[in-house]
Amino acid sequence: MNFALTQCTQLSLQSMILKHLPAGHRQYISLRDQRGNVLAERILDRSSNSFEADLTQSNTAAAAPHVFERFLILGIQHIFTGYDHLLFLIGLLVTGLSARASAKVITSFTLAHSLTLALSATGRIQLSPRFVDPLIAVSIIYVGVENIMRREPRGRELLTFGFGLIHGLGFASALREAGIGSLTGGVALPLVSFNLGVEMGQVSVAALALPLIWKRRQQPRFVTSYFPGCCTLMVLIGTYWFVQRVWW
Repeated sequence: MNFALTQCTQLSLQSMILKHLPAGHRQYISLRDQRGNVLAERILDRSSNSFEADLTQSNTAAAAPHVFERFLILGIQHIFTGYDHLLFLIGLLVTGLSARASAKVITSFTLAHSLTLALSATGRIQLSPRFVDPLIAVSIIYVGVENIMRREPRGRELLTFGFGLIHGLGFASALREAGIGSLTGGVALPLVSFNLGVEMGQVSVAALALPLIWKRRQQPRFVTSYFPGCCTLMVLIGTYWFVQRVWW
């Protein structure tokens, strides 16, 4: 981390290590004075690896909206780039659930992953990604197999809740990578905004996918041929991810 002082009032910081880390890596930075007042809070990544802070005053009021926006965007990005979470969600919806049944499934998933996300981000639960990530792959395999074996699965809210607890731990790993787990304070705002971003991304995917699924399922060929093929592909992808995450 490089830093520079300008007339003893401005602090400029730049992270030199981000360019050597994976493209999706985020780092949360919180700069505080001796009294614990927040001077600046940022999420750094490859494209934005520096920021400036005013050392003459506390920027708590100004930092809060910035942090909320940053973690909101991070949550949305995590859904749209979290292909395992997306595949699990699509696998639940592709059976052609009604709008009401789909809402129940999404709500169950939301409640479950919000619970473990909060517990993990605040340090109440700590599980290694080497344990959580293979279980997320197992959830994908299970849903794909169930879709093939049971064309009209019932009770998916309970199934979704159970696997949602695991996915929530996966979401929490993104927050820990951003540095939220190392904070001594100010966890609530990033946690709420990140979770809201996840939900916005999730609802957007469902709103786009469900009308298309309902339309396609009106075609007999889709139900008899394409649907089993898609679910088989889902199982194969889940199996690949499981093997990759356990042994590679």
